[in-house]
Amino acid sequence: MSPRKDSTSRDAVRTLVPARMDRLPWTRFHWLIVVGLGVSWILDGLEIQIASSVSPVLQHHSTLGLSTAEAGLIGSVYLGGEVVGALVFGRLTDWLGRKRLFIWTLGIYLIASGISGLSPTLWFLLLFRFIAGTGIGGEYTAINSAIDELIPSRYRGRADIAINGTYWAGALIGSVGTLFLLNPHLLPINLGWRIGFFIGPVLGLIIIYIRRHIPESPRWLMTHGRQAEAERTVDEIEADLKSHGVKLEPVSEDQAIEVAYRGQVSYLQIARTMFRDYPSRSALGFSMMVTQSFLYNAIFFSYALVLTHFYKITADHTAYFFIPFALGNLAGPLLLGRFFDTVGRRRMIMFTYCISGVILAISGALFDAGVLNAVTQTIFWCVTFFFASAGASSAYLTVSEIFPLELRAQAISFFFAISQLVGGVGAPVLFAALVGTGHNPGPLTIGYYVGASVMFAGGIIAWFIGVNAERQPLESVARPLSVVDRPPGDPAHQGARA
Repeated sequence: MSPRKDSTSRDAVRTLVPARMDRLPWTRFHWLIVVGLGVSWILDGLEIQIASSVSPVLQHHSTLGLSTAEAGLIGSVYLGGEVVGALVFGRLTDWLGRKRLFIWTLGIYLIASGISGLSPTLWFLLLFRFIAGTGIGGEYTAINSAIDELIPSRYRGRADIAINGTYWAGALIGSVGTLFLLNPHLLPINLGWRIGFFIGPVLGLIIIYIRRHIPESPRWLMTHGRQAEAERTVDEIEADLKSHGVKLEPVSEDQAIEVAYRGQVSYLQIARTMFRDYPSRSALGFSMMVTQSFLYNAIFFSYALVLTHFYKITADHTAYFFIPFALGNLAGPLLLGRFFDTVGRRRMIMFTYCISGVILAISGALFDAGVLNAVTQTIFWCVTFFFASAGASSAYLTVSEIFPLELRAQAISFFFAISQLVGGVGAPVLFAALVGTGHNPGPLTIGYYVGASVMFAGGIIAWFIGVNAERQPLESVARPLSVVDRPPGDPAHQGARA
């Protein structure tokens, strides 16, 4: 049985919990976090790709016999579920804790996605796709919060960016999987798509076991009046590392902070904090999330249309072009992530956003001139999104580290919801219309220029109002609301633990 939690206290206490967590070297404990929590993005990429691939299959009379409009609803309903899940579970994550929610949300996804594969009708499928989406939307808030609070500050950028980038590993798995599952020569057409919806739950069942061994964020415990439990959690982490021969440096008393639990943060407090205390950071989060979402959804949801309409690639062969596209997206965060901790946040955000916009604009000009083919077009997309993927991942990192801990998950949910509604709903519809019949590249070229300009603007904004959060403790980047201010000479309430 797990140890009994200490009761919530509103007394002010001095603590070294943040400093002790940040001074940890990279160890197998942090790999546990990466594997146990990072799978969320793999699952999301997998789900989006599976849903996109099965939509044409579900129009077949031997499956659900859907119309084109009905098939299109599957992806939209899932994205709508993500928005609702992010907003609802983001609130609960800040109230009830990171661990409880990243267990709950994964469980919701596992059950709903599995049931989706058993759907007898469209409405049954839409209902459980929506519920599965709420689970993944909640994952975004709980996981980003937990990662930032558990990973030492000097590794936080590269870890968060690399984990966010694994979305494309999921998309790659989904793309390769559907090549076999949706092949009528290998499986009956009404069976393969159903199996596809079970890939994620099988993977999730393994991960949910790993997550049981990931502790609650000591930082969350510290700011919610559960100081003794926070200290015990850090003690256990340190004891495990020492048992494996890891040498830990002592933490000096001057790194202690004093906190007192102030109760659940109200919506009014959230609004005041985000728009009165941190208006430029709110503008930064909005611009970064919306611009990357617009670019991504515009290209991602129209790439198959471009290949089939302009380059005459058959629909069943578009997946072969998606595989290198996904690999480029996966490689960017993995290879560039460390520079966000060394070169710095603002420099790297501006670089990745702006260079991806420039390359997209160049490819747009060449597309309009008619000098590209399916292969060279895909190469340009790969290079563009090698940089854009790292930038997009840094957007999630940014919104999760620049606001106080007590409202971190809700801040993530707020910007995630806006980005999905703007980029996930508007951009695909717009770019699908620009593709048209595939005879006139002019309208789509203008769309590419717009997407490039939006991304470039996001990079410039980040340069001017970005936050130099690299290698900084979260408490220095954004002061927790629970921190107690004391005049000089006023004695501390309790001594901090060394």
